[in-house]
Amino acid sequence: MGWNMSPTRMVFFEDCVVPKKNLIGQKGEGFKFAMKALDGGRINIASTSLGGAALAYDQALNYLQDRKQFGKALTDFQHLQFKLSEMAVKLTTSRLLTRSAARLIDDGNDLKSIYSAMAKYHTTEKCMEVADDALQLHGGYGYLKDYDVERIFRDLRVNRILEGTNEIMKMIISRSIIKSNKEGK
Repeated sequence: MGWNMSPTRMVFFEDCVVPKKNLIGQKGEGFKFAMKALDGGRINIASTSLGGAALAYDQALNYLQDRKQFGKALTDFQHLQFKLSEMAVKLTTSRLLTRSAARLIDDGNDLKSIYSAMAKYHTTEKCMEVADDALQLHGGYGYLKDYDVERIFRDLRVNRILEGTNEIMKMIISRSIIKSNKEGK
């Protein structure tokens, strides 16, 4: 559906033996190491959503400024001004949350995992909405492959699945909230 230019493939390891000298950590700790990498991966997914959504937003803004209806640019219509405002707020809140989570990872803060989950969940949801709005603002042209907004919309969809689905992010977030409340934090 998306990522048509990405050489994404499945990789299988059957009967694979890793020499002892090449092990990272102790035997059987691979899952623990993989889990440690997820926080950064979630920030990466949030960031790619931001990049795509920001491009879709810019293209929608340019399209609305160029396109005329009833002798006026589409940006002169209040409803479309409000839509651009909503999209800008979604991008800004997503960017701030993602940067905050990245800072917590850099600082080794204990809250890094919950904030990474929040950033991934919030940003991928809101950026998908921005891409959808950008496509809608292009009208029928947005659905055509002649316009990048169509590709952006398709490519961003997978980000709600990668590095743990958004349903898993909500589980991580809620468990952390409940645990903190029980501990009186």
